[in-house]
Amino acid sequence: MSLKEKPEQKMLDACPHCGHKLSPWQQVLLSVDRALTCKNCWYRIIFDVFENEKPNKEDINNDKDH
Repeated sequence: MSLKEKPEQKMLDACPHCGHKLSPWQQVLLSVDRALTCKNCWYRIIFDVFENEKPNKEDINNDKDH
């Protein structure tokens, strides 16, 4: 899958808690790691893994059985 084929993701350019602007490098880290701590207010910014799709109940039940 090329970069053009990937679904568009919401990108943050500032901390949602304090509004401090994220550097380009912090934006890259957030897009890769899905979590980042703001240097200004120490708020932990986390992107939800299941943002667009909900986990399947059968998959959750199967994980509990094993």
